[in-house]
Amino acid sequence: MKKPVLVIMAAGMGSRYGGLKQMDPVGSHGQVILDYSIYDARRAGFETVVFVIKDEIEADFKARVGSRVERRMNVHYAFQRMDSLPEGYAVPEGRVKPWGTAQAALAAQPFLDGPFAIINADDYYGPEAFRVIYGYLSAHPQGNEYAMVAYRLENTVTDFGHVARGVCQVGEDGLLTGIVERTRIEKGPPPRFTEDGGETWTELPGDAMVSMNFWGFTPSLLEQARRRFPDFLDRALAENPMKGEYLLPTLVGQLIQEGEATVRALSSRDKWYGVTYQADKPAVSAAIAEMTAQGLYPDNLWD
Repeated sequence: MKKPVLVIMAAGMGSRYGGLKQMDPVGSHGQVILDYSIYDARRAGFETVVFVIKDEIEADFKARVGSRVERRMNVHYAFQRMDSLPEGYAVPEGRVKPWGTAQAALAAQPFLDGPFAIINADDYYGPEAFRVIYGYLSAHPQGNEYAMVAYRLENTVTDFGHVARGVCQVGEDGLLTGIVERTRIEKGPPPRFTEDGGETWTELPGDAMVSMNFWGFTPSLLEQARRRFPDFLDRALAENPMKGEYLLPTLVGQLIQEGEATVRALSSRDKWYGVTYQADKPAVSAAIAEMTAQGLYPDNLWD
């Protein structure tokens, strides 16, 4: 059986954050958030990582992140490019951003021939998440049985603006029955979201389970993503050619509704930390320092 592989999506430029937040240190020895994710993944059992990046950050990324990770894990680099599109499609003039997380997964496909987990580069997920996803993927290496690590909404919001979250519906059997992407959620209290620029708001329970883009898949997901990419592009190019995104939560929701896949919701009690905005960084650094003081991490992860 092939061991699960970790895929890290690091191609996004932090537009709200104001720079390459994936490379902004939060640890005392220059560690970035994804260093802690890789550390947690390695001790959970992962041995190979695929970084999905942009061509223009390759040299800096390898120098500041990849070079030290390569001493501990097998490392591959995949490149998410705007023009990596199905035959017959072209990038609309003026578009500057890639096509979303499902396209990022497709970029990593050449390195994936077994089960894989996929995460964001700029989110801290906690060690429990990596343990449960590695265990699930090891037991379900093939087929259409996927998994997602779900977090309590109140553990995933920021004090300094809004966030996007996939709000989940989970059945009594622990399977995901639906997921709705809410692109503007604010902390409150209580947490709330808007779909009209803030004219009206809808409250959400703090214990609502949400997706943080921590998924466990088999290669069948990639085939589904590739097959459905043209349909997404037809809609996006007609409705939102500059910003339309092919998102994993949306794709997974379609597969669930059509009976093409099941998704096990694996809950994590860990608190999420992230640097959506510049003002988030001090809180993340303080949390990392506290966890280091408690012995959860060594002071210098890769020494």
